[in-house]
Amino acid sequence: MNDSQHSSSINLAAVARQVMRARGFAPDFSPETQRQLADITAHPPRLAPSDKVRDLRNLLWSSVDNDTSKDLDQIEVAERLPNGDVKVMIGIADVDAFVPKGSPIDQHAERETTSVYTGVSIFPMLPNELSTGASSLLPDFDRPVVVTEFVLSSGGALSSSNVYRAIVRNKAQLTYNAIGAWLEEKAAPPPKVAASPDLQTQLRMQDEVAQSLKKLRYEHGALNIDTSEVVPLLLNEQVMDVVKAEKNRATDLIEDFMVAANGVVARLLAKVSSIRRIVKTPEHWDGILRLAAADGERLPPDPDSKALNDFLLKRKAADPDHFADLSLAVIKLIGPGEYILERAGDPPQGHFGLAVQDYTHSTAPNRRFADVVTQRLVKSLLDGKPAPYSDDELSSIAANCTAKGDAARKVEREMSKRLSAIAMSHRVGETFDAIVTGVTPKGTFLRVMQPHIEGLLAQGAAGLNIGDKLRAKLTRTDVQHGFIDFARAFC
Repeated sequence: MNDSQHSSSINLAAVARQVMRARGFAPDFSPETQRQLADITAHPPRLAPSDKVRDLRNLLWSSVDNDTSKDLDQIEVAERLPNGDVKVMIGIADVDAFVPKGSPIDQHAERETTSVYTGVSIFPMLPNELSTGASSLLPDFDRPVVVTEFVLSSGGALSSSNVYRAIVRNKAQLTYNAIGAWLEEKAAPPPKVAASPDLQTQLRMQDEVAQSLKKLRYEHGALNIDTSEVVPLLLNEQVMDVVKAEKNRATDLIEDFMVAANGVVARLLAKVSSIRRIVKTPEHWDGILRLAAADGERLPPDPDSKALNDFLLKRKAADPDHFADLSLAVIKLIGPGEYILERAGDPPQGHFGLAVQDYTHSTAPNRRFADVVTQRLVKSLLDGKPAPYSDDELSSIAANCTAKGDAARKVEREMSKRLSAIAMSHRVGETFDAIVTGVTPKGTFLRVMQPHIEGLLAQGAAGLNIGDKLRAKLTRTDVQHGFIDFARAFC
């Protein structure tokens, strides 16, 4: 039965909270955290330059993030050096300055480990008064940061790096969609950029560096993968449609900068115990070999990220419609990322998907607890103080971050299915172009080309295989359970 007539009456925010709790989250902040917030408001961190804290408020810092983001974790600025090299500085919000280790807010963040974005509600790891306020790098406010600096040589290699504390001021809050379209010459610059030739120069320089970093990563075997994230379009808090979140030059710019910054921080912490974000060398490489063989390609018998990426790029060009599904299959065979304790002297396990050996999470402390921990480790190292965490503490935190990260993805996936069901509920009876994405004992699954949603082929699945294209008629939606059912259309 189609439940379109009931979809508007379902309280999605309440459903999201219910799903959060079912997955092990306790998203409500305690009275103790409220008292700590009041104390932070009454006694904010002292912002003053010193011999350990640089004053960099005069630089043309800017942020680039989602259109609706308020929890701004990073800002960027670049400088062309006399020899043609480019120095990039990335300021990361100093959350530790606001939230001491072991305080009520810190205990909440350590338990939850991550902000969860459900499409209808955000369940923040830190209270909004911090994550979207006092510790967010909002424009026109002085903020404490930890700066990760690196120099890219004219030949495209990282030649030096540094990490230090500073006070900064965001001069322009920009968005992926507007900056990406401008960098790709598909649209005029947004007003803030149009009004500032210096900002235009700054952003183009950053884009140039990011493109060089990306080229270098792909040469080392970083994987070109399409994860096809779907986001809801809301009007007056009602779901009107779902659309594929497209990557562009601006999203690539920030991604490439963050990968580089995380590498700098990981190498800085190489002589102490720290938390690392790893993706192990695939145990199911044989499955990836079979995927390639099905497309007439042969990969090396041992895991090789460069060869795998070459195969992915070839398939993306040959069959763009099916590339998202190939990407998903490869991701599943590679296996999930995880957080681990890495002691000084341990052989690095690396990140197979990014083709790097040194990688941690350090760039999003407003919304990931692992990044807060890494920030504290960095600050203790810079100040010459003892490490704030024991190895046992780091190991326990890493395991919890991995478990809660997996749980958060399941919450977001469950809510995405419900949002898609709402968006499609008024289109029952319509026929769509689709592609088969899975054939399992539970049924045959397909993905509609436009809008980019998945569902069950409940009728007419006989004889179909993964990758087959077909016409499919939408027969039923169930918002409560997130079900979308199709029947094969032969016309």
